[in-house]
Amino acid sequence: MIKPTHYDDDGYPIQWLKSLIPSNSLACVFGLSQSCKDRHVLGKHVEIRLHAIDEYNSRVNTEALIAMIKRDGGTALVGMVGVQSNQFPRAIDLSLPFLAQDIPVCIGGFHVSGCFSMLDEMPKDMVDAQKLGISFFAGEAEGQRLDNLLIDAYKGALKPIYNYLDDLPGLPDEPIPFLPREQVEHTYGTYSSFDLGRGCPFKCTFCTIINVQGRKSRFRSADDLERIIRKNHEIGVHSFFLTDDNFARNKNWEACLDRVIDLREQEGIEVRFSIQIDTLCHKIHGFVEKCCKAGVDQIFIGLENINTENLLAVKKRQNKISGYKEQILAWKQYPVVICAGYIVGFPGDTKASLLEDVDTIKRELAIDHIYFTVLTPLPGCEDHQAMYQKGEWMDPDLNKYDLNHMVTKHPTLSEAEWKEAYKAVWDHFYTFEHMETIFKRMVAMRSNKKLTTLHRLLFYREFKRVFHVHPLEAGISCPSSGRRFSAFEVPQRQAASISSRTCRDFLSEIHQGNPVYNGKGHPDLHPAAPYAEAHLDRPQSL
Repeated sequence: MIKPTHYDDDGYPIQWLKSLIPSNSLACVFGLSQSCKDRHVLGKHVEIRLHAIDEYNSRVNTEALIAMIKRDGGTALVGMVGVQSNQFPRAIDLSLPFLAQDIPVCIGGFHVSGCFSMLDEMPKDMVDAQKLGISFFAGEAEGQRLDNLLIDAYKGALKPIYNYLDDLPGLPDEPIPFLPREQVEHTYGTYSSFDLGRGCPFKCTFCTIINVQGRKSRFRSADDLERIIRKNHEIGVHSFFLTDDNFARNKNWEACLDRVIDLREQEGIEVRFSIQIDTLCHKIHGFVEKCCKAGVDQIFIGLENINTENLLAVKKRQNKISGYKEQILAWKQYPVVICAGYIVGFPGDTKASLLEDVDTIKRELAIDHIYFTVLTPLPGCEDHQAMYQKGEWMDPDLNKYDLNHMVTKHPTLSEAEWKEAYKAVWDHFYTFEHMETIFKRMVAMRSNKKLTTLHRLLFYREFKRVFHVHPLEAGISCPSSGRRFSAFEVPQRQAASISSRTCRDFLSEIHQGNPVYNGKGHPDLHPAAPYAEAHLDRPQSL
């Protein structure tokens, strides 16, 4: 099982010693594969050996893997797991050495599922991949669908396409997402991930979830969540990224949180969660309080935009601008780090309007971090389908479909102006002056998330500025270790050089007396310093 990375602007694979975001797709497929192994789906005489590799934090040495497969009998299936559109070119490149040795390869993930879901025909990149002998898996692998894939691969009769999009499985009592400790250790903070729900009832035109996972929400149970926590507790993993796009929509939210609270209070199993929620969840009685009591200490809110006309243009009617401040202040009563997402490139956007929006966010919303993305017609969303059918221009290089590049034409901005505006919003939010404000707020509210806040500010400001990669693709590398990341020699040199360059920039910032990073020369950052912000009170004691 390989979760492929994608290429940076210089053509090198993006890889780190430790990546920031764990792969839930890899955890789901590994858990399902472990179930296949435990149930002896290939017969009791056949030993199934599982290997999971996240290329964002591990080297994929195809020669070594091929040698291992031949040494172990020569029968194998290489699964490219959770492949997004921007990772599809890299997935193809990684597949070639295996195909050359007659080792079957199957690619699954949102790119494949999105194309099958929304297009009447396979796009050229998928047609070309199929000609190479690559199989595709569309839909979800629960419901013992993975059994069929493994059995066919073992028989040497892999089908060209496995399409389960019209038969989405239930989630209760399914094998749980899980990754071995040695894999989780490659993520920053030793985070693992899991999902408790899939599907979304809304109609955002830029969203792929509704067309891949469906508009009917499906959920795991509190029992499933307890199994996830206990299994990870056995290997010493207690930090999790919950990948549901909105945990507040989960009908089992209270039962799940109560179960976690019991595990914490009755058995001393300390866990922490980073979750995603909508802008109205604070109106659900007890939701915020129970989340924090269960160990939620980081939340992500998809603001997407604060311009009403822009939100209506993409059918995101559920975001109510008037509720943003109330929502954030409700969370700020607890020691929670708040991150928001904001999309750049709506039809009404200009550089001036975007900077004005950022000023409003800085002034009115007590968020700690924000990351910006480029409005992108991802294969699988309504926007992409409409443009594809009309024959409108979209960049043919799928590697750019990472929400960090312009791949369409904006109705009023040139590509250069769009890029300039995108860079400007990052720079305008992450000024040292505003970062000081974030720290003052944190200190005034007696938050215990000082290091988390600092680390996130480093990631979100510096990686976009220095690496020119999105912070969600960021990670940690150590040039002194001599470790090399890529299966190719040239990218190895690149990995070492960008790591060294980043360290030099960080040290330069500190030595130049940056008050945010070194805390010197700013007595007003002392815990006793006065700080006032409308309607903000100290965090609740949990």
